[in-house]
Amino acid sequence: MSPLKITTRDAPTGPVLEVVGDLDHTTADELRALAAAVPLEPGRRLVLDLERMEFCDSSGITALLAARHRALAAGAEVALAAVPANTRRILGIVGLDQVFPLYPDADTATAP
Repeated sequence: MSPLKITTRDAPTGPVLEVVGDLDHTTADELRALAAAVPLEPGRRLVLDLERMEFCDSSGITALLAARHRALAAGAEVALAAVPANTRRILGIVGLDQVFPLYPDADTATAP
């Protein structure tokens, strides 16, 4: 298991949270807390950069949904960038690929 590390940066479209390591039942609350605390403004976009995420279980998926809920409540958008193939497959199976905008990388997701 890889420890979770989440870094935050600003982009022209809004905040980017880079998720590195395992997003699972022991770490999902970290993403929930950070997504709840990041400043969001109406019309902006919260991007979750998953390029270096190594594992995601159902608790991790729930944390992604919580971040989406937080963004929408603030009048902002949310997007997932560089979703690993195994997580993308799960999102497709449960229909969440229709709920989250998916981008090939963070640069594309943060393009104005």
